Amino acid sequence: MRTLVIGIDSGTQSTKALAVDARTGRVVGEGAQAYGLIPGLPPGAKEQHPETWKTATSKAIRTALRAARATAGEVVAIGVSGQQHGFVPLDAKGEVIRPAKLWCDTTTSSECDEITHKLGGPRKTIAALGNAVLPGFTAGKILWLKRHEPKNFARLATVLLPHDYLNYWLTGEKVMEYGDASGTALLDVRRRAWSLPALKAIDGGLASRLPRLIPSDEPAGRLQPSTARALGLNPGVLVSAGGGDNMMGAIGTGNTRPGVITASFGTSGTIYACAAKPVVDPKGEIAAFCDSTNRWLPLLCTMNVTVATEMVRNAFGWTHDEFAAQAGKVPAGSDGLVLLPYLEGERTPNVPNGTGVFLGVNARTFTVGHWARAAMEGVTLGMNYGLQRLGELGVTPKQIRATGGGAKSKLWRQIMADVFNAEVVTLRVGEGAAYGAALQALWSWRLAAGEKVGIEEITDSFVTLNPKETARPNARAVKVYQELQSVQNTASSGLRSTFDLHRKCISR
Repeated sequence: MRTLVIGIDSGTQSTKALAVDARTGRVVGEGAQAYGLIPGLPPGAKEQHPETWKTATSKAIRTALRAARATAGEVVAIGVSGQQHGFVPLDAKGEVIRPAKLWCDTTTSSECDEITHKLGGPRKTIAALGNAVLPGFTAGKILWLKRHEPKNFARLATVLLPHDYLNYWLTGEKVMEYGDASGTALLDVRRRAWSLPALKAIDGGLASRLPRLIPSDEPAGRLQPSTARALGLNPGVLVSAGGGDNMMGAIGTGNTRPGVITASFGTSGTIYACAAKPVVDPKGEIAAFCDSTNRWLPLLCTMNVTVATEMVRNAFGWTHDEFAAQAGKVPAGSDGLVLLPYLEGERTPNVPNGTGVFLGVNARTFTVGHWARAAMEGVTLGMNYGLQRLGELGVTPKQIRATGGGAKSKLWRQIMADVFNAEVVTLRVGEGAAYGAALQALWSWRLAAGEKVGIEEITDSFVTLNPKETARPNARAVKVYQELQSVQNTASSGLRSTFDLHRKCISR
């Protein structure tokens, strides 16, 4: 009989599940379930109901198990990756109080400013936490609830993140591991402990509403009978600590040793590395997160990647192949058409009121191909802004491991290589977060069995590159993109006060 582990990736647009052979690391079954955001919300508000994640997880797991032709007894462990920073408020009975505010919700700018002010300003905030308090993070969402929905805040008994909520549904245990917790702006990442000044800046009673912190190698619990029945599995299956999607993506791409850098091109864009000690950015642009292997994960995040490319693709009614074909007709640099891709605001750099701006529109660049390629280039340049900041902090890429939807495009991989000026490779298992969740579950299961094994030993054995998809930088294109990077950076800096003025105009 086979031994299988299940990796779950609960994202903003869908939930994916992988059934993985614990002996070979091979994916033997896959399942997915799509969903959307709650419609009709005010500008900047992005919410989902956690019940959506449970339903999607059940369907994705059952589909993966059918594809694997697996029996319940073959599954020994489950790992969960979830979208970071979302705020799931539970009452004293463990019931969800209201829909979760997500990572991409930008309505909490004033709350973040208030928390930062109470902590003594940006420098003292970073000194206390290792991170700035940004609108994407969880802290501002908790204060938002207190300010805007005081009756709901009065009912608040437990603060969970999306992956914690799924772990709670699976096991009945309310816990939070260090990696995902570091994205709340409530954790002192150096000490891996809640920051009491940050908690008090929100509410004097918040400490009692936070779950127990656990390390990455401690299981969240065991599969409880009620959820086991819903999934068609046996009770008692081990559930690992899990983590945020970036932390799990690091494991799934073999980013478990210093020197490897992962770039995830999904709805949002992230670039991150494994570090043996905290990498704290005094400017607060790079997140000093913990990872989900008991180390650290310096990370940059942009909120707009496939958000921008899908907007253009859908506007013209193209398939993904048609989009790539049109973009491929245009030279590197799109003849000077540059996209400032802040369609959903932006996190790195911190421009929560930002909007999308096309610079360089003229008779020559006003074509469908130019708009398509400029969208791909604009979001990649936006990520490179953060990659350059990582370099200033001592994290230098030798190789970029690309994952997410954008990494499936040959043209986009070449744009990445040229913009980043580094070799770009892909992995044989493209679903990095779900695969990482499965490998962490395997690690937790083997440790629970008394085996002494490091997570890097597992990733070294199972995570393999896809050499046919490697892209290397083209010197001429590299020079073009270096010039456009300067243009995008200057436009971003110059337009920030204009973005704030624009937001005031449209909110009246």
